[in-house]
Amino acid sequence: MADFGFNEHHQNELINYMRFAHSKRALRLKTIDSCFQDLKDSRLMEETYTVDEVSDMLDGLQVLVRGEVEMELINTAHTNALLLQQLFSQAEKFYLRLQTDISELENRELLEQVAEFEKTDFKANSKVNQESSKPKLAPLNEGGVSELLQKEISRLQEDNDKLKARLRTLESQAMSTLDEKSKAERALKDLQKSQGDQQSAIHAQEITTLEGTVAEMQADFEKTLNANIASQKDLQDSLVSAKHDLLRVQEQLSLAEKELEKKFQQTASYRNMKEILTKKNEQIKDLRKRLQRYESDG
Repeated sequence: MADFGFNEHHQNELINYMRFAHSKRALRLKTIDSCFQDLKDSRLMEETYTVDEVSDMLDGLQVLVRGEVEMELINTAHTNALLLQQLFSQAEKFYLRLQTDISELENRELLEQVAEFEKTDFKANSKVNQESSKPKLAPLNEGGVSELLQKEISRLQEDNDKLKARLRTLESQAMSTLDEKSKAERALKDLQKSQGDQQSAIHAQEITTLEGTVAEMQADFEKTLNANIASQKDLQDSLVSAKHDLLRVQEQLSLAEKELEKKFQQTASYRNMKEILTKKNEQIKDLRKRLQRYESDG
């Protein structure tokens, strides 16, 4: 007995499908047999045929058989697609995702297992399951939730509970983080305010110090300016006084020179020198006259 690992329900469903496929295959084989029989009845009337006639009959038969086989293959593919559509639709109702392995469709061992099932179990159970066959698959939830589905729901519920617990933990952590952030922001604002007050006090003290320094510098400048003004005035007064003294001294010197010259003129030496100069002047005049005469005579 071939073992596919199915439960009784699924085993019966497989039998129903095999019966359906078997009936379709038998019907198509009968059609092909009819093609050959029609050819015999309609064309093979003579005892001898030419090569062209035989070739023409075979070509016609080939077209018919090819059309029947091709139609059967197409219908089989479409039928399999509809069967998969039913399975996937039922799976999606319970949020399941079915997967297929296309490479296993050419597995010779599995194909032989299906052939063995068709020869033994399928034929043996064909009559037993005749009355229970249905035109379509029965819903999975018709007889209650299956064991696999129940396990999946339990697993999903457990994952959901874990996610909820994780969410509550994350929410608690987020609230704690927000509280810490608020505290940090308040502490930062207080610190900035304290630093701002300290900086304002420091700036005010610096401004006061600078103002005092500027006032002292201004007072020193005014004092120095006043001292320079007083000193300049004293210098001007001293200069005026010095000028007056100079004029007085020059006047006294001029009077002294005149007095000295007057006294000198009254001395004997001065008179002698004056007489000598007078004589010398006369001699010079005499010499000039002589010289002029010599120049005239010459």
